[in-house]
Amino acid sequence: MPLALIHPPDLPDTDAGLAQCVAQGSPRALTVLMRRYNQRLYRVARSILHNEADAEEAVQEAFYLAYRAMGTFRGEASLSTWLTRIVVNESTRRLRKGKRLSALLEFSDALESFDDGVRGGINGARPEQPEQAMARQEMRRLIEAKIDELPDEFRTVFVMRAVEGLPVDEVSACLGIPASTVRTRYFRARALLRKMMARDVGLGLEDAFSFAGARCDRIVAAVLSRLEQAPAPPS
Repeated sequence: MPLALIHPPDLPDTDAGLAQCVAQGSPRALTVLMRRYNQRLYRVARSILHNEADAEEAVQEAFYLAYRAMGTFRGEASLSTWLTRIVVNESTRRLRKGKRLSALLEFSDALESFDDGVRGGINGARPEQPEQAMARQEMRRLIEAKIDELPDEFRTVFVMRAVEGLPVDEVSACLGIPASTVRTRYFRARALLRKMMARDVGLGLEDAFSFAGARCDRIVAAVLSRLEQAPAPPS
C-alpha cells in the first residue's frame, strides 16, 4: 500500500471526524484530508487556471484557508463540497488577478473501447510492453491538448463530472450554477470533444492530468510547513 494511503489508526476515518480534529488544531488530521482530496482539488484548480504550477499553489492556499476556517464548518454541505468551493473561489480569485484561463477534461464515449483494450494489456497476464507505454503517453498528450481546446465555460464542469465523477448536484453547489447548466455544459463539451478526437484514440479518464505522488507530497509539505509558522485556527 502506498504510504500516502496509510491512515493513522488513532484518527477517525470519517470526514466529519477528521474535520473536528482539524478544527482542534491537528496537522495530522489535515494531512489525511489533504491526501484524500488533493487530486480532486488539483484537477478542479487546474481546470480553472490551465497551469499546473498555479493549480498547485491554489490547492495549497485552499487547504491553508480550510485549516484556518475549519472551526466554522457546520456540515450543511459535505466536507468535500466545502473544500471544493474553497479551491474554486481561490482559483477564480487568482484568475481574476491575471492568471491564465483554465482547461481540462472529459473524454467521449468514442474513446472508451480503445481504453478497454489498453487496460486489458495492463491488467491482464502480459505486462505492458515499452512500445505500448510510449503509445499511451503520446495518446495522453494528444488528448490533454484537445481538452485544453474546449471552450472555457465547459472545462471545469467536465473535470468535476467526468474525471472526478461528481454528481450534478454537487457540481452545481460547488460552482454556484444551476444543475440544468451543469448538464448542458457537460453534454456540449462531450460532443465537442468527440468531434475533435480521432476515432482511434483513447485514454482512461482517471489518467488525464494525473496526480503524481510527488505533487501530492509537495502540496502536503508546503501546507504543513506554512502551518508550523502560523497560530492555531480559531475554534
